[in-house]
Formats: sequence, C-alpha cells, structure tokens
Amino acid sequence: MRYLDHIQACNNADLSQFRLFTVAGTRVGWLQAEFSARLAAWPDIFVQETDAIELSPELESFNARSGAIDKPLRELAESGVIDAWREEPYPVMANWGEPPLLQMERAACPHFGIRAWGVHMNGFVRQSDGLHMWVATRAKDKPTYPGMLDNTVAGGQPIGITPFDNLIKECAEEAGIEERLSRTAWPVGVISYCHQTSAGVKPDQMFCYDLEMPADFTPVNQDGEIERFELWPVEDVAARVRSSFDFKFNCNLAIIDFLIRHGYITPENEPDYVSLVHGLRRAD
Repeated sequence: MRYLDHIQACNNADLSQFRLFTVAGTRVGWLQAEFSARLAAWPDIFVQETDAIELSPELESFNARSGAIDKPLRELAESGVIDAWREEPYPVMANWGEPPLLQMERAACPHFGIRAWGVHMNGFVRQSDGLHMWVATRAKDKPTYPGMLDNTVAGGQPIGITPFDNLIKECAEEAGIEERLSRTAWPVGVISYCHQTSAGVKPDQMFCYDLEMPADFTPVNQDGEIERFELWPVEDVAARVRSSFDFKFNCNLAIIDFLIRHGYITPENEPDYVSLVHGLRRAD
C-alpha cells in the first residue's frame, strides 16, 4: 500500500455519471440520475433541463432560494432518501469567499454534489524523541464513519462563522481545548478532493491547521463525538496511514500534508512525492 492510495481513494468521483446542478447561472453541484429524478416532484423549484437541473430562476434571493428548498429536503429526509439530518446549514457557493447563493442542510449536500468546507487540525507535542500527534477515535454511535481514527480536531464549516472561529469552537467541543491555547493554532493551507459515495459526490475543501500543544495537556472530548484520544509518535501515525484505511478517508490527506510539511515525507524517501503534493490540491 502507498500514501498515494489515499489520494486516489479521496478522488474517486466519475463526474460523467452526474448531471449539473445550477443556481443563478452558476454550477454549484452534481446530481446522480436517480436523485435528480426524485426532484421532478417539485417542478416549480427544480427545473429539469437536458443535462442539468436548475434551481428556479424565479427564486432571486438568498432567502427565497433557501426557504424554497427547505420543504423538499425535509420530505426527502422523512422518506429516508437523505439521512443523518443535523439542522446545520451550509453555504452554497462555487468558491470560498463568494456571497452564498443559498444555504442547505449539511446532510443534503452530498446528494446535490455541493462543495462543503471543513476545518482539520493536527495537534502535536514535541518530546525528546521527536514529534507526537494526538489521534482521536470517533464514537461508535456517530452517524458517519463510526469508530474510525480521526485528526485531533475536525468539523464541518457551517454558514455564518469564519473557519478560524469554527476551529476554536470545535477545539472546545471535541477536545476540551481552551480558547487561549486553540488561538495559537496556525493555518497551513487548503486540501481539495472530489469523493464519490453512495449518497452522491463531495467536491470538498479542508482548511488545515497545526497546533503545538503542551506536554502536560490531554484532550478530553466534551460533545460525545470522540471515544478517546491517544498520543502517538508521528512515525507510528505515518505507518498506520501508509498501511491501512483506519483513519476517516479525508483525515489521511491532512496527515499526509502534515508529514510533508514537517519533513517526514521527502523527495528522497518517497517516490510518489510529486504526485502526493499535487494530489492534495485537486483542481476543480
């Protein structure tokens, strides 16, 4: 097995299987044929075109669009088509930094192929024998990827909050990290991928952060989403990533990025180095 296997697993989408989803003339998503056919039940909201579905152009504002899609999405959730409903709205836009065209329930985003964003942070400790990383294990009752290994802190990016403020919130909720410490985290870049699942496609981007943590601090979960934290030598983290799919699929990318930036993966010891560096930032 290679590190590159994780890049390829996260970029397994075949977009030729999908129809475009457009809002106000902008492509914002991708729709599976079966799911797009379900949307025909709401012709006043979802306009069927030859190779695309367009949100009705009569919905001309953020509030009008967001309000119009809420009822169909809830009906799809009630019928079991959309699961793991969270009451967590995500922004719908083609690129980060643009004004959102509407907001959509997080659980619905993969079905519409909407780009979602998230924050991922690797917390590490310097010890006499080298760097160690705090590895989280997801709770077994989580609706997504239960029991899998995870980054120290990670979470989806809801609407109405900056990525850094979202990170501060997630640090407190997931790991009991007080704000004075979490605000010393620093941004290290963005990772992009396009992942196909049974629900749809995730053309997502991750805002990545590093946090150097005190040797005497132990993360403690506060919201029930993490079962435990363990402090691993970075070499052991690297070996687990290279040899398995034990980490949640996109967490592998955040760790590979960390290993590259901290000199554990180099052009001298990794023949796939160039492919890894390019693969972490997939072009749209």
